[in-house]
Amino acid sequence: MKGAFNTLINGETPVLIDFHAEWCGPCKAQAPIIKELAKDVDGKVRIIKIDIDKNQAVANRYNVRGVPTLALFKGGEIVWRQSGVQSKSQLLDVINQHI
Repeated sequence: MKGAFNTLINGETPVLIDFHAEWCGPCKAQAPIIKELAKDVDGKVRIIKIDIDKNQAVANRYNVRGVPTLALFKGGEIVWRQSGVQSKSQLLDVINQHI
């Protein structure tokens, strides 16, 4: 995944990463918000879910210690990051600031 991940975050389109885990209750609450958000930002931003248990190297690389953690990448750099459940309106505000 490392090569594909690097290619993805270094692309022209901003990428919102949802670092989550299967066992995480708040992650389950965040999932439908992310799904709904994806419909609204289709084409403007790519949204990727990364399970920290299955992708520990990526989680460690970005020092993800709590889930859910959301990070917006633009040009390979993190331009925004927040842990905890985020509302759709909060995420839309962040995305609109960076696209």
